[in-house]
Amino acid sequence: MSAPGRVELDDIDRQIVAILHENARIPNVELAREVGVSPSTCLARVRSLRERGVIVRYTAEINPVALGFTLQALVSVRIRPGARHLMEQISDELRREPEVAQLFFLGGTEDFLIHVRVRDSEHVRQFVLKNLSANPAVALTETNLVFEHHTALSAGLRAVI
Repeated sequence: MSAPGRVELDDIDRQIVAILHENARIPNVELAREVGVSPSTCLARVRSLRERGVIVRYTAEINPVALGFTLQALVSVRIRPGARHLMEQISDELRREPEVAQLFFLGGTEDFLIHVRVRDSEHVRQFVLKNLSANPAVALTETNLVFEHHTALSAGLRAVI
């Protein structure tokens, strides 16, 4: 029995998902050849994966360094207990900031983890001062610099495809 929301994939679906994860721009003919099906079957499979919500979108991975963002940081944020009602508003405001690459709403000691891409250490300092320290709802921030950042299919997800 499958969990709610879980989509069953066969071996061909898993191969398609793995290949598209690595290269979403692969031509359908080449994708079909790699998984061993006809191009029309492959196209129908990809369409089905989209319809079933397995493939949500196609995106380009941008090199932030090429755009001048040479530093990445993770900023953890704790909201004051009396300001918990503002968390959705704070989250909305943070998501609109151009430096924010990812925003995680957490359960635990910290309330948010913000992945920012910035030009340099002064830029991250200004981001924290302007968007967090100046906000009376914010009780605490902690900034950690990212030395290396790798995006990959997680081991858990790789195990099911």
